[in-house]
Amino acid sequence: MPEKVPKHLAVIMDGSRRWAKKNGVSTLEGHRAGYEKVKQLRQWCLDKGIAIITVFAFSAENWTRPKREIRYLLGLLKYALRKEVDEFNKYNIRLNVIGRVKEFPKGLQKEINLAIARTKNNTKILFNLALNYGGRAEIVDAVKEILQEKLPINKMTEAVLAKHLYEPALPDPDLIIRTSGEQRLSGFMLWESAYSELYFSKKYWPDFSKEDFDAALKDFSERTRNFGQ
Repeated sequence: MPEKVPKHLAVIMDGSRRWAKKNGVSTLEGHRAGYEKVKQLRQWCLDKGIAIITVFAFSAENWTRPKREIRYLLGLLKYALRKEVDEFNKYNIRLNVIGRVKEFPKGLQKEINLAIARTKNNTKILFNLALNYGGRAEIVDAVKEILQEKLPINKMTEAVLAKHLYEPALPDPDLIIRTSGEQRLSGFMLWESAYSELYFSKKYWPDFSKEDFDAALKDFSERTRNFGQ
């Protein structure tokens, strides 16, 4: 029987800072190692035929980190957007971003929009970056839009709210992987994850291997999904 793979895989890439501490390197080097791992993840998903990937790259809570670390993260993001577009086009991958992008510096917003525009016609994989993203913030933003539309209260339904999420056409994640041993969502895709399967790896994100990825998919393949139970 062929392995069942998720159509939409979401990943909470946790543990880069702890990986750096464990290995006696700077926090910034930990983030760089995490970025290199994302590139590997992209190839693994290509090989498995996974159609949609969403990675939690920058949380709305990350603004509380030291300013030097934030500057590095935003610089690394800008670098990655410029460097990876050619690879995305080579492998027919479309880039999308969810989150409060307008709170980023104007230069970074420009790089994000340019990368999205340059990959918009690609069709093999949809690669979503969750940037300045929080699940509660997403729901709040959806409610604000609905209030602005002055929708009658008796017309308010789950389907209406879902249509006002950051990416309403995006199917809910089938599988969410979180690394580093933490077993929580930390605000990631709170609305969309209602019936997602969850898989927790003890590995820090930079140490997450192809074998770990395959183990997660094997575990998912062996599960019987029950919706509404």
